[in-house]
Amino acid sequence: MPQLSPEGQAAINAISQRTGFSPDAVTSMLFSVIAGNGSMAQFSHPEFGGSGQWMRGGMTMVSDMFNNYLKGRVDGLCSELSNLVANQPGLTQSGSFQSQSQGGGYSGSGQWQSSGGGMGMGGNQSSLFIPDASGNFNWWPADLGQPASTGAQNSVRYAYFPESHRLAIDLNGQVTVYDSLDHQIGGFSQQQGGSGSLTFTSQYGTVFVSNLPIVSGAPQSPAYAPQAPVYDPPPPPPQQQNYAPQPQTFGNPLPPLGQNEVISAIEKLADLHAKGILSDQEFSTKKAELLSRL
Repeated sequence: MPQLSPEGQAAINAISQRTGFSPDAVTSMLFSVIAGNGSMAQFSHPEFGGSGQWMRGGMTMVSDMFNNYLKGRVDGLCSELSNLVANQPGLTQSGSFQSQSQGGGYSGSGQWQSSGGGMGMGGNQSSLFIPDASGNFNWWPADLGQPASTGAQNSVRYAYFPESHRLAIDLNGQVTVYDSLDHQIGGFSQQQGGSGSLTFTSQYGTVFVSNLPIVSGAPQSPAYAPQAPVYDPPPPPPQQQNYAPQPQTFGNPLPPLGQNEVISAIEKLADLHAKGILSDQEFSTKKAELLSRL
């Protein structure tokens, strides 16, 4: 993140006193306004109620959507910073604007991009920041040199260095440098809302920035690559158990009888047979059963 000059710090303190926001909140919004080319800002700070958006001459959105008092304060701060940035050389650039909306397609504001060089070129330097050793106000590491193209959208800025195969991404003052490999980068886009994914086009089609190797810094949240869905492993099939067939039994065997008991029972059967109650076959069957229990 560029360092504020004494004049820049004095301007931040003066705006802080007028608006009631802390110098830290004003500095954070300053970089958001610069990233929006002075005409818009996508910000995130506790004093602003979290995340929100501002557009010059348009709407102001904060997380607490019904807090009109906070909206008015944020709008006043952004308008004052926008005027400050507009009067500083090298902080805004003119050129083609392209902004990819959430539903696809392009609108006429939100992203600027230019070819070659950084801010503060040609002797025009902003007095708000301390220039680097070369006299330029550049947010990317100095050892990368001058990019072939730069651009910004909302709170994201990029600088592309094809000769060294490097891509620098600045998100809210946090710079990450990627190895662009053999990609011939032709353009960038960032979707609003949802994942906020940052992609670029090359000879291989559309590529997520997060797919590139990181050279320095930390991965950026908009550089989002979809992850493969994770499925729980299917449950193991039920184990088959071997059941040995058990012999079937039909009742318990009759206990043995004494001789007198058998003779008495046979006499009773004979009496029933004589009276015609038992047939010959029934009498013979029961007699043989009783004899077997001796």
